Amino acid sequence: MIQAHQHGGGEYKQGSISLGGAVAMGTGVMIGAGIFALTGQIAELAGPLFPLAFIAGAVVTGLSAHSYVAMSNKWPSSGGIAMILEKCYGAGAVAAGAALLMALSMVIAESLVARTFATYVLRPFEITEGPLVPALAVGVIVFAFLVNVAGNRSVGLFSLLMAVIKVGGIALFGIAALWSSGFSFTPEGEAPGDHGVGGFIASVALAILAFKGFTTITNSGAEITEPNRNVGRAIMISIGLCVVVYLLVAYGVGSSLSIEQIIAARDYSLAEAAEPALGQIGFILTVVLAAVATASGLLASVFAVSRMLAMLTDMNMIPHSHFGMSGSIQRHTLIYTVVIASLLAVFFDLTRIASLGAFFYLMMDMVVHWGVFRYRRREAGARTAILLAALSFDGVVLAAFTAMKLQSDPAIVLYAAIAILAVFAFERVYLGRWRGPPAAGAS
Repeated sequence: MIQAHQHGGGEYKQGSISLGGAVAMGTGVMIGAGIFALTGQIAELAGPLFPLAFIAGAVVTGLSAHSYVAMSNKWPSSGGIAMILEKCYGAGAVAAGAALLMALSMVIAESLVARTFATYVLRPFEITEGPLVPALAVGVIVFAFLVNVAGNRSVGLFSLLMAVIKVGGIALFGIAALWSSGFSFTPEGEAPGDHGVGGFIASVALAILAFKGFTTITNSGAEITEPNRNVGRAIMISIGLCVVVYLLVAYGVGSSLSIEQIIAARDYSLAEAAEPALGQIGFILTVVLAAVATASGLLASVFAVSRMLAMLTDMNMIPHSHFGMSGSIQRHTLIYTVVIASLLAVFFDLTRIASLGAFFYLMMDMVVHWGVFRYRRREAGARTAILLAALSFDGVVLAAFTAMKLQSDPAIVLYAAIAILAVFAFERVYLGRWRGPPAAGAS
């Protein structure tokens, strides 16, 4: 019998998010981070082949989604990734640590998108650094908090409206840029320190990060109408939409700028590409679209990560303190989320934020695939070949990305390793065990 698991209290109600609202949340997170924050970094690693990195990222993400869809169809749940891990490993440090890595990667993504929002909004004034960048980043994070406080219906409606505007607008940007170039794509130059095949594979790690927003849908499983059907549908629709948008924009940017120009303008590459292709009006419209896309991505991400933290608290996988605040645990986790994201947005640069997020996410993703393969594939109806393919691709991409970062920025590899080890060590001490008793229904 298919079960729906409820965690975290009653602020978020079953059936309160439509299929369209779920798709809007997924695309909101993906498009906000994927195009505006990561295009330049992907181009730096992949060179002129950077649009193909998005296709490769979509393929790996599609394989990875199989684990989440299969488990969500069997056990739809609020904060679904924590449920998946708990079902596989029991309520121990493995499940809690991996779930916390996912939550942290989402918080990292929030700070990445918030800084990208600030960078684009300030670009017309030629302000690329200084106190205004983190100030605006914190401001949009606070805005996302206020909308989330209003509840699920506000999140769903606002996300849906902004998703329609940005998907249509960004697609038009890509088409217009290609049209102005005569539908030619011949990016000149090579990425500095071009790494060939290894660099391309490493770039797929960031492309996967650009698609990881589909997990936002998994984390809201029990709130989606008819979750046993619509979670999987929403995930696949979101990934499909993002593939189309990413390719249009990648080819649009590549038709207007050389690789060197894309990398130099990595924090605002779409705006940089819009001006030669579409003129000053196009430049301004692109800045507006970037603001809409990043704000809605942040909105959806804050919603999902606070929900996951509430579930982990409810499952006694992480400690919780009220710090003298009134209200529910969900309200508290919203506050914790925006505070941590704000601190990251103030103190960390975009490149390192993205790298740290990729390390955290890929590690968590591999733990999920192994858990589903080892413990739950028969019950969930997951296909062995797809699970092993997803696990293998994640491992190859993570190894290539680590190798590239050891050459270009070994410190971030060290930071990531220390952080990952610290998360699992903390959970081991807090919970007192690596794995808990088998979850209900274990074979």
